[in-house]
Formats: sequence, C-alpha cells, structure tokens
Amino acid sequence: MNVNAEHELKMLREKGISSENIFDGTILHVRKDRVALPNGAEGNREIIRHIGAVCVIPVTENNEVIVERQYRYPIDRVITEIPAGKLDSREEDRLSAAKRELREETGYTAEEWIPLGDFHPAPAYSDEYISMYMARGLHRGERHLDADEFLDVFAVPLKELAEDVMAGRISDAKTQTAVLKAARILGV
Repeated sequence: MNVNAEHELKMLREKGISSENIFDGTILHVRKDRVALPNGAEGNREIIRHIGAVCVIPVTENNEVIVERQYRYPIDRVITEIPAGKLDSREEDRLSAAKRELREETGYTAEEWIPLGDFHPAPAYSDEYISMYMARGLHRGERHLDADEFLDVFAVPLKELAEDVMAGRISDAKTQTAVLKAARILGV
C-alpha cells in the first residue's frame, strides 16, 4: 500500500481547539475536545485515554494455545481470551508487562517471545493500543491472580482456535488478531 503521509495529514487531519476533562478514573480518562475539521468546520470528539495494554498468545510445542475463559461485566458474558492486561504505567516496558501477565494469569513462563505488532482496538474514540506477543518454549508454574480475577485456564489446538475465530465464536478483538497472526506465522 503506497501512502503519501504528508498529503494525508494536510487533507485529513483534525486540529484540537479546546479540551475538557469529563472523567478521571483508574484505568480510563475521558475528555471532550472541540476540533477544527479539514473543511474548516468544527466538531466534537469524545476521547477515552487509556494507559495501554499487552496480550500474549502462548503456544505449546504441540501448537496448542493457553487460553482463558472469564466473565466480562460490560457485555455480561463469559468469553474466551488470550492472557492480557493493562500496563502499570505508560512508561512500562511492554515485553516485561506481557511476561508478567502471562505468569500471573496462567502460571506459564516462556523462553521465546515473538513480537506480533501493535493494534488500536477502538481508534474512533480511544487512544489505547495493545502490543501483541507470541510466547513459545512454555514452562508451567504457579498462577498469581489479582484479587478481582477469576479465570478458567486451558489449552486449545491453534487450528481449532483459528476455526473458532473464523466462525465467529471468539468475539474478543485481541484474541482474534493474535490467533490469526500466530496461525499464519506457524503455518497452521
């Protein structure tokens, strides 16, 4: 894909005029901005600021993925996900955070860490981006869940998980993205 970034900025960029803090929480910070649009008109943007997050697709030597089932209150459902978590600070090293989340949530550690890239789960209203990693050479250990975490952890063949993604049985975006990337990389 050939893109002229300078031209895009000139033709598409919105410029902030004013900003008002609406909510300042532990994980999320919400503000309302007034922006100048490329055509000279003005508009409003409600923005969620997020500290950032990481996710890990832990793949065993038999191409099974260590996944979690957990209840997600905002959607009132139990869903299948890969291990993930927010950063402790914007400055935290993302690979260190991924290693921490894998160990805390599943008990596993890994010998090999393969970066799978970053993605923005909701760029229309949030600045959050999630860094994805594939973990290989897994070693099982003890979990150290946060006090408010309740997870069922188990292994699923990567091929089956990719089929579940394609069939719409996995709704979590980070899990969909990382599963399909890992399947492509590993030729599954």
